[in-house]
Amino acid sequence: MNKLTKISVLVATCLCVGYFSGIVTKESIATWYIHLQKPFFNPPNWIFAPVWSSLYIMMAVAAGLVWDRLDSNKEVVKKALIVFAVQLALNALWSFLFFGLKNPLLALIEIVVLWLMIYETYNQFVKINKIAGYLFLPYLAWVSFAMVLNASIWWLNK
Repeated sequence: MNKLTKISVLVATCLCVGYFSGIVTKESIATWYIHLQKPFFNPPNWIFAPVWSSLYIMMAVAAGLVWDRLDSNKEVVKKALIVFAVQLALNALWSFLFFGLKNPLLALIEIVVLWLMIYETYNQFVKINKIAGYLFLPYLAWVSFAMVLNASIWWLNK
């Protein structure tokens, strides 16, 4: 496979994860989330879909750039892609815990682990391809914000 095909496969994969996470999220927005107390810095609901779509595309491009280096450094690239897959699974799990189970505390605990895995993915990716690593920085920043938001929602509604 060429680089563009690898990136395309990963974009499709990441957007599918986002789509299925969105299904769980959408069902709870109007019935549960709307009734929660939220901090003053809570963004409007419409902002989440475009931000997450952009982040999924950036993380997919990053992973595609790393995957493209498989022939030159097989073990390092395989390890980095495994870490990437774990963080992507944790990303999807957060939506299920927060919106599906309606459990902000459990989601808060999980988002800390997710943040650590995103940071580890960044560390792995930047060693293989600097651009791939840098593409993870907005994701790391957004999940940092999401962690504060999650903690605030849990605190205000406990």
